[in-house]
Amino acid sequence: MTFKLTTYKTLTGKKEILETTEQKNTQAVVYQNEQPSFWVDCFDLQTESNVQMNYLVLCQKRSMKEVIKEIGKKNNVDISIQEAPLFSVKKTSVDTKIELPPLPLEWLN
Repeated sequence: MTFKLTTYKTLTGKKEILETTEQKNTQAVVYQNEQPSFWVDCFDLQTESNVQMNYLVLCQKRSMKEVIKEIGKKNNVDISIQEAPLFSVKKTSVDTKIELPPLPLEWLN
């Protein structure tokens, strides 16, 4: 899948964030230990973990960030959704092909 690797210049240095090419609230790159590790797409109903995320996000009308934070806390893992830093300047953006697996199903049960 193609993602956008965007480099931001911040007050504390540079920060790279892997983002979706189209900014949709139903898709996200999930970081584990500050590294892009998983891909969530709530409308991909062929993958069981994405079906579970569909229920948690869309059916319960909750934000993706809130659900990911709760999953991380419940399973004692450091996962998050990264966003552009508040005070930053976008330096570069490069399309990158990378395959990320869906969230582990056992985290969602």
